[in-house]
Amino acid sequence: MSVRPHHLLVGAVVATAVSLTGCTQKNHGGDDAVRVTASDSSCKVSKTRFPAGQLTLDVENKGAEVTEVYVLFPDDRIAAERENIGPGTTTSITAEIKAGDYEIACKPGMKGDGIRQKVTVTGDNTAARRSPEADAAVAAYRSYVLAQAQETLPKAKAFADAVKAGDVAKAKKLYAPSRIGWERTEPVAESFGDIDPKVDVREDGLEAGQDPAKDWTGWHRLEKALWQDGKIGDGEQQLADQLMADLKTWVKKVGQAEITPTSMANGAKSLLDEVARNKVTGEEERYSHTDLVDFKGNLDGAQKSYELLKPIAAKNDTNLVKELDAQFVSLNSLLGKYRTGTDDDGFTSYDKVGQGQRKDLSDGVNALAEPLSKLAAAVVK
Repeated sequence: MSVRPHHLLVGAVVATAVSLTGCTQKNHGGDDAVRVTASDSSCKVSKTRFPAGQLTLDVENKGAEVTEVYVLFPDDRIAAERENIGPGTTTSITAEIKAGDYEIACKPGMKGDGIRQKVTVTGDNTAARRSPEADAAVAAYRSYVLAQAQETLPKAKAFADAVKAGDVAKAKKLYAPSRIGWERTEPVAESFGDIDPKVDVREDGLEAGQDPAKDWTGWHRLEKALWQDGKIGDGEQQLADQLMADLKTWVKKVGQAEITPTSMANGAKSLLDEVARNKVTGEEERYSHTDLVDFKGNLDGAQKSYELLKPIAAKNDTNLVKELDAQFVSLNSLLGKYRTGTDDDGFTSYDKVGQGQRKDLSDGVNALAEPLSKLAAAVVK
């Protein structure tokens, strides 16, 4: 889970969309790309008007801080994003954008509302017919996301029931398994901006002015109570009920998420960003140290999106598919070294993983994330 302040507002990549193939207007890099030059104090955009359809943002970070770049709807839902853009680096973002008014935001230090530039996307939003392969990928991914959400509910209920019963040991055992479905589908989960901060925010991700005693809810609030405080009171029992209510709302909304091939590809990349930013660092599960369970969930979700998009990408970029195949195998193999059993949550406690081993995991994540960032472009060629 990201701790950036914008998490309360996002609608996520999955909320964008015109159809994949046959769009009447396309922006494919080069002279058609919108160039975004980010620094620690500015966000310069080469064009403030561009046509609807397939959009490419060529981003360069000239600042000293890591930054993020977003295309935001007027209500701050996310139309496209790229996180963890290091100082002195460049990247490209491919997305499908409808006509309308937006803002492009650069967030130096990955904090705050960002430095923003208003832009207008012109044209009509007539969706062209997708290829059969693209339709199949979207349909299969929608089924996968819904299944993961539905399978989460009984696991979360078992966890919540243990909390309500005051059984600390049992609640600890059931905590990590209850989160796996969420971690596998996090980009879609985050598309409903009011749910994510209720169920998955960490204490340092609260908005300025929010009171942890009153405003912090969800899994990580209960994680702290179980592992740091070692006790469950009336407040935690109420939080368990609130967690279940929020997760049931999430399950009801999952079927309404707008999903496109590029949102699937960008979502896969964002899952790897989550691993790099929160799991490898040990920040996500700072009390339970179940970070590797979350790591595997994020990796599973990214790989599912890739495998569904692979038939399309293979036609357009054979070398990219070969590299992604190899890197997924490599990272799964590396993570497998920390397996302690056959269950989904059977992983070494992350406080037992040394700095050198964490560096190896980080390098593996980066090796996969780089080619994965090219997947969206490969499915729209």
